[in-house]
Amino acid sequence: QVQLVESGGGLVQAGDSLRLSCTFSGRTTSSFAMGWFRQGPGKEREFVAAISWSGRVTYYADSVKGRFTISRDNAKNPVYLQMNSLKPEDTADYYCAGRKSTFSSETYYVSEHEYDSWGQGTQVTVSS
Repeated sequence: QVQLVESGGGLVQAGDSLRLSCTFSGRTTSSFAMGWFRQGPGKEREFVAAISWSGRVTYYADSVKGRFTISRDNAKNPVYLQMNSLKPEDTADYYCAGRKSTFSSETYYVSEHEYDSWGQGTQVTVSS
C-alpha cells in the first residue's frame, strides 16, 4: 500500500506561482510513474501532468503546457508541480496519483483509471 500526501496549495493572485509537492510512503518503489490531476468547482477531474519513473519523460495537458512543470527527485522522494503564471481557471483541488511502472519503460499515464494510488488533494485558488 502506498500513501500519497500533497502539500503546497493556497490562495494566490493571477500571475503568481505555486509549487505543489507530493510525498509518498509505504511500500514504495522508485519505479512508480506519477501524475497530477485537478478538479475544479462543478467540473470533472482532469489530467494535468505526468512523469515517468525516472523523470526523463513528461507530458502535459494543453491547458497548462508552458506554465506548469512536473519534476521528481527520486533520491528525496517528492514529486513536484511547479505552477507559474496562474490563472483563475486553474482554481481546483489538485491530486497526486501514482502507479507502479517498470524500470525498462519510460511510460507515463494520462488517464486517471491507470493510477491506483491517490492523495487526498490540496486546494489551489487563484483570484483575478
